[in-house]
Amino acid sequence: MSAQVQRPSQVEAAVVRGTEEKFRLEKLELSPLGPLDVLVKVAGAGLCHTDLAMRGPAGVPLRPIVLGHEGSGVVVAVGSQVSKVVAGDSVVLSYDSCGGCGNCRSGRPYFCAAWFDRNTGPGLSREHATLVDAEGGLVNNSCFGQSSFADHSVASQNNVVKVSPELPLEILGPLGCGLQTGAGAIVNVLQVRPGQSVVVFGAGAVGLAAVMAARICGAAPVIAVDLVEERRQLAREVGATHALDGAAPDLAHQLQRITSGVDCAFDTTGKSAVIATAVSALAQGGTCALAAIEDEVRLPAQQIVFGRRLTGVVEGNAVPDVFIPQMIEWWQSGVFPFDKLIERFPLRDINEAADASVSGRVVKPVLIP
Repeated sequence: MSAQVQRPSQVEAAVVRGTEEKFRLEKLELSPLGPLDVLVKVAGAGLCHTDLAMRGPAGVPLRPIVLGHEGSGVVVAVGSQVSKVVAGDSVVLSYDSCGGCGNCRSGRPYFCAAWFDRNTGPGLSREHATLVDAEGGLVNNSCFGQSSFADHSVASQNNVVKVSPELPLEILGPLGCGLQTGAGAIVNVLQVRPGQSVVVFGAGAVGLAAVMAARICGAAPVIAVDLVEERRQLAREVGATHALDGAAPDLAHQLQRITSGVDCAFDTTGKSAVIATAVSALAQGGTCALAAIEDEVRLPAQQIVFGRRLTGVVEGNAVPDVFIPQMIEWWQSGVFPFDKLIERFPLRDINEAADASVSGRVVKPVLIP
């Protein structure tokens, strides 16, 4: 028998309605669950720069919308065809995928044919419970298949990962996106081997997860580059052997002094000039992975001719059911101290958390409903 009879009829969520407007908490009506829906009482939700980008012009076509894509919590109810979890299970929410396309069937859900619709679109390819505001208007709750800036989130069987109830559930949400992206870039995309050199541009949550993963892989040296001294210091604390100022005019020379050419580079900034610097720092045959890109990138032809490679990263090219438990094991063994990046905020203080993220004061705000 479905557990959905226990579900609440209302959800309190942070809604975005206008461009660059502040988040506003609203009471929204919840429709019946779809067959593969998993209703989760949110314990915590990480706030990511992607959420802030979607609060801006990038998210205009999707408004009004509940953002949030790094949720964790306890299952309250499930749809009629859900077999993966039951009410009472502790879960981390990650990106959504259809489960049926060629890439999903071959174990590559990060390349799902419906990825953009299910994660950063209107979610038309997914039959799921909807949210309705006080005026009877629909509010988009398809952000990464979860929209977890709320006290309850409608996820799907395909994007929930069951975890032990003994864990501090409220801080695990960032494992589902930002930390997975950074660590996965090192482990799954760059496939860093012991003794290889790594440079990470940007010491936010994604970059610091990459630094930690590089040390786990046995990389040496591990170089972090960032504009903010406090973040450079944090990078050293979690595993970087060197931390350089990204604004230094002699940055290229500093990198050259540390290593005559890095084996692996990872850019988290998306900025063309930084990407060009990352590629120029590579040794022949080296690879640069990109978490994002804001504009076109121009590179001297000879840099590519001599075997340097450029590749994109989608959610760390990770299968969440495999990789999230791996990161938890690392954390439990003391080699992946992601909790050092986190500061908790009540959900009602989401706008203060957003400001703290934009200013760089907090690496990873986590919202607690």
